[in-house]
Amino acid sequence: MKKLECPDFVLGDKLTKEQLAFFERNGVIIFRNVLKKETVEYFIQEVNRIEKQWLAEGRDKINGVPLKFGEDENGNALIQRLCFLSLYSPALHEFLQDPRLQALLEFLHPYEGRIAENEKDGLILNHYVRTPNSKFSQMGWHTDSPRDLFLGQKIMPMLNVGIHLDSCPFENGGLRVLPGTHKQGVLRLLFRKKYFIDNNADPREVGFDVNAGDLTVHDGRIWHRAQQSPHLGADSRRRVMYVPIITGKYMPKHEKSKTPFYHRLASKVQN
Repeated sequence: MKKLECPDFVLGDKLTKEQLAFFERNGVIIFRNVLKKETVEYFIQEVNRIEKQWLAEGRDKINGVPLKFGEDENGNALIQRLCFLSLYSPALHEFLQDPRLQALLEFLHPYEGRIAENEKDGLILNHYVRTPNSKFSQMGWHTDSPRDLFLGQKIMPMLNVGIHLDSCPFENGGLRVLPGTHKQGVLRLLFRKKYFIDNNADPREVGFDVNAGDLTVHDGRIWHRAQQSPHLGADSRRRVMYVPIITGKYMPKHEKSKTPFYHRLASKVQN
């Protein structure tokens, strides 16, 4: 296991040839300092506000997508996976219109992509914290592509854009990927590892030193996981917002949407 050797890329309104080549080769890329410190703090406040509201309302799903619950280091209830956040926050909605995010669509060329604000699970937040009663401190190996199969579609190119709200050095866990596996065949994509069950380190995997405000992008076909922190409590906390950039048929979600099968399956094997 090692760190990914990645230049300190800066995300502008247009991707550079170097950035496109790096992503084409690895299937993952990191951009530094996309959000200012005060913006990160404001986004955390917005997430906390929405979480508090949903807990008070007793919500367990948003647009058919289940929320994932747990406890923090003080035994307080928290939502460890939230979804469709930008639909409940003007500030987060505005961020998704940022021209720099629109520039990421070029990674999908020649396909026409779109930011899936009201499709899939929308803008989500994964709140990883390791406590005795936490239900969400890691995530096993998976790709994002089989969701298309569960929806009765062929596998389409997509991106997952991660907006990091906490600093997470490599040693503290976090995102791990198998570089280049976005170019694998369908059989390797579906059966290379046991989806969500396998949390084991892979000698070929790489990780990152991530700072609050950084942005990562990974191809939906790449094998990746979230490594558990070696720490407990507040020192283990990692909050990452993800929004998909997708292609294919427009399939918006709404309050009467049914829970997709893959969410019911994932809930049985994630921990």
